[in-house]
Amino acid sequence: MPLHVPPAPAPALRSVLTALGSPTAVSEARTPSLRAAQGPATPELPLPVHVVDEITPAGVAATRLAGWRFLIRCGDRAVAAAETRLTPDGWTFSHFFEGPYIASTERALRQAETITQAYQPRLLSFPGLYMLTLWLHGDCAADGATGHPDSTDILVPLAPAPPGIAAHLPHRVAELLPVLGHRATPAPLPPLLGSPA
Repeated sequence: MPLHVPPAPAPALRSVLTALGSPTAVSEARTPSLRAAQGPATPELPLPVHVVDEITPAGVAATRLAGWRFLIRCGDRAVAAAETRLTPDGWTFSHFFEGPYIASTERALRQAETITQAYQPRLLSFPGLYMLTLWLHGDCAADGATGHPDSTDILVPLAPAPPGIAAHLPHRVAELLPVLGHRATPAPLPPLLGSPA
């Protein structure tokens, strides 16, 4: 079933197009594949990036919108990504980057297209666990910039995933968040022993 990609804010897209058209922005980017790309580079598949600031013991996550990420396609593959962020003056280009999450995001999106139910794709970041997931939100008409994971939504960990978490294995939010909450909660320290006499 096709994914319902939420529309990115027009100023966010414009800022990425402006950066792509700037030889300085592209040449100064730490993205050798973007600098070496032959042919036009186009921003595609805008995904809202939400960050998990807290996971409660029940697994309910408090999230906030951190920006919009665009895959930068050149020819038949994504060579980099562009991130935008919201400032007091509106949406602005933040940076270009590359790395394993580019191919992993593409793979997870292709995987999600084979699911029979329609979903709205988003990215969900767990900074405390160094983990990024493709978040498949069940409400396709929702504003991609708002909301939190519903228990029936699906999370697909992207590679590289933390040890013990299989990349590209879809999980319901209700199943995965409690596991992640347990990992994110620091273990209690043992009691301090008294000083020797």
